[in-house]
Amino acid sequence: MSNNLLWKPSGLDTQLTHYINFLRENNLHEYSDYDSLHCWSINNKDVFWKSIWDFTNIVGEYVGPVTNNNSDFVDSKFFVNARLNYTKNVIKQKNNEDAIIFYSEQNHYRKISWNELSTQTNKFANYLKHQGIKRGDRIGAVLPNFPETVVAFLASAKIGAIWSSCSADFGPKAVIDRFKQISPKMLIATNFYYYNNKKINTLSNAYKIKKEIPSIEKIVVVPFEKLKISDVPDFHYDNWFSIMSDYKELLLEESFEFNIPLYILYSSGTTGSPKCIVHGAGGSLLQHKKEHQLHCNINQQTKILYFTTCGWMMWNWLVGCMASGSTICLYDGSPFYPKKNNLFKIIEKENISHFGTSAKYLDALKQEGLKIKDQCDLKNLKTILSTGSPLSPESFEYVYNNIKKEVHLASICGGTDIVSCFIGGNPNAPVYAGEIQCKGLGMDVGILDESGRLLKGKKGELVCLSPFISKPLYFWNDKKNRKYIRAYFSKYKNIWCQGDFVEQTPNMGFVVYGRSDATLNSGGIRIGTAELYNIVEKINNVYECVAVEQKVYNDTRVVLFVKLSGGIKLKDTFREKIKNEIKYSLSPKHVPSKIIQVSDIPRTKSGKIVELTIKKIINNEKVENLTSLINPESLDNFKNLKELRL
Repeated sequence: MSNNLLWKPSGLDTQLTHYINFLRENNLHEYSDYDSLHCWSINNKDVFWKSIWDFTNIVGEYVGPVTNNNSDFVDSKFFVNARLNYTKNVIKQKNNEDAIIFYSEQNHYRKISWNELSTQTNKFANYLKHQGIKRGDRIGAVLPNFPETVVAFLASAKIGAIWSSCSADFGPKAVIDRFKQISPKMLIATNFYYYNNKKINTLSNAYKIKKEIPSIEKIVVVPFEKLKISDVPDFHYDNWFSIMSDYKELLLEESFEFNIPLYILYSSGTTGSPKCIVHGAGGSLLQHKKEHQLHCNINQQTKILYFTTCGWMMWNWLVGCMASGSTICLYDGSPFYPKKNNLFKIIEKENISHFGTSAKYLDALKQEGLKIKDQCDLKNLKTILSTGSPLSPESFEYVYNNIKKEVHLASICGGTDIVSCFIGGNPNAPVYAGEIQCKGLGMDVGILDESGRLLKGKKGELVCLSPFISKPLYFWNDKKNRKYIRAYFSKYKNIWCQGDFVEQTPNMGFVVYGRSDATLNSGGIRIGTAELYNIVEKINNVYECVAVEQKVYNDTRVVLFVKLSGGIKLKDTFREKIKNEIKYSLSPKHVPSKIIQVSDIPRTKSGKIVELTIKKIINNEKVENLTSLINPESLDNFKNLKELRL
């Protein structure tokens, strides 16, 4: 935990935010202190969420009440009598202004105006109708992060179908493991994509997916480049560009109930079959507009680039930014090709105001020692968003020292489960190294100990004590909500347990120490893995590390795996250096029993280290569904290690 103040907003900036306008429009001057406003948003949920509906200009029909059955977390509902159309709320009447800017690592570059976005969405919606796609039908997509993916999603939402996407780099088994559970009626795929200057063909994957999922009646192929499709396997498909030329626009917009399913997202699936998490249109829309406007100050002048794939929830979050009138910038490919500062050159060229990425990306820049501020003119960059894993204090400091000094760095924490955040940024508050700034408005966040008692100033479980608007509607094919309840409510009755190990700071911010189910127990002391990582990864020549528990008879011991840079071998002297640094910086209880060198550490495609998978391997437990890993071959580093034999 640090009390190192890195940034605070200027007096003028604080008067120009949506946050201040929200206070003014709702006569909430007495709640200018953020924590008192947060308490008001929790204690007056009906008033708060109706004020968000009005302030963010939701297009729809409001009929009260706002909340129903608020005492039961799973069965609670929001806006049950309200109606809206998600797509109508996203596509703005801004004529020929840019709605989407697209870059790829191969220097493909396109801009889509709001008029073009509307036209293409309406054409594809008409095509879907002609193919017999109805409300509630599922559409599965395996696509790169390019404009056609956004168009297809908005067309799906326009007619009440349910969208579900995987990124193009998902192999066929990973896609089948997910889509087979939801029985999509249509598959939308691309013919190839690029990553790190390598062209990867994917049409054969579409054939394999269709073969394994009999519910798929139609395949649409979206060429990555507007060229003739070659090397097509023996199956029938419709070409995206033919659809755009052959179909007229579907102009009618049906109004649906607030809680109509919008999309299905998936858990990582590294400890079992991926869970199919169904999110609602209204809850996702209101939650995103609240976060975008009040927590990130996104508006009609905003240009936002979020580095994500279509298989990560931040893609859904990014698309939602258009509902606030902002221009979104899509990027597909490696962030480090053709140059390490590739994304920042785009930020410079397009005058991007908001940039989002993973903590791992910022850490990689830090490891490379890149001084971005000397290479790029970032005068228009106002906000940097980071998520995916805890952002270390050193990475906070790297941003301010090497990227931009006057910028709002908002580390945020939530998840696929809620397609949003529990804790996040506040553009009107200071930023301290290693701390997430605040609780999300309307999110009844608390920290509990093992017995369910509220904690202050101590580490514990991140929970939400009462229902929130973007909670999942349900899990697909989950009878009596058994999987849903087991996932979030098995630890504390009627209290959402997120599974993060956190602590609230004296600044009223939060430090995330990692996943609570991967928390280490050494001598009766719970240790968050991020605590160790923050110390060990500061040591010269340590590229990254991972710590897990190994069962030893009736006890456990902590094992630390380290990946070293520069071809260095882990010798006893280096081990002692690591141990001494941990002992000095943390405590003797934090020192691992074993320190072992590995060549690589497994991660999901969104950049998260899979600690639980490693833990299962070294404890000789069954490991399932590794299709979400970007480097599954790295798991061999942890198998049958002689150093761990008992």
